[in-house]
Amino acid sequence: MRVDLPENIQDPFQELGRHYASEIVGSAQAFSKTVYAKTTLPLRIFEAARVRAAEINGCMVCRAFRAKRDLPDFASKSADAALPLLDAGDAPDEPFYQNISDWRNYAGYSDRERIAIELAERFCTEPQALAKDEEFWTCAKAVFSDEEIVELFHCVASFVATGRIAHVLGLDLICSIPAIGEAT
Repeated sequence: MRVDLPENIQDPFQELGRHYASEIVGSAQAFSKTVYAKTTLPLRIFEAARVRAAEINGCMVCRAFRAKRDLPDFASKSADAALPLLDAGDAPDEPFYQNISDWRNYAGYSDRERIAIELAERFCTEPQALAKDEEFWTCAKAVFSDEEIVELFHCVASFVATGRIAHVLGLDLICSIPAIGEAT
């Protein structure tokens, strides 16, 4: 860990806000909670973008997280127990998650999922080029409404911020989400 936190803590993210920059950390947590609680995106689109950002960020927690499996447990610890995302279409299977870095070649993704993955990848790695790529925008606007595009970018922004903070500060080393190989 890159910052000092008490040993044997249950939730490193909550604990971080108790000890450091509480208003800023609290605002970041509220943004993340809003993304999960209020998204109108289909579950597979949401997860496609989330898991690609997680892979790029290197966050072990985010990579191991499976919304359908893990989100109900997080929601039960919060007053915001309503999660329409969990009922927003079919849950991804493990090959969906395991092939995310090979998304161009894996046949299991829809066109919309591929665009969501590319959007997340390029937002993380080359935002200036993405902003100027007219071919990408033509493809994105062919499969997503403007509302969905705006929502998707804000979701990815949350994934990038939270996942990078978790990984760089080492919070992802002390979380209780099962490792990728343990996912059910």
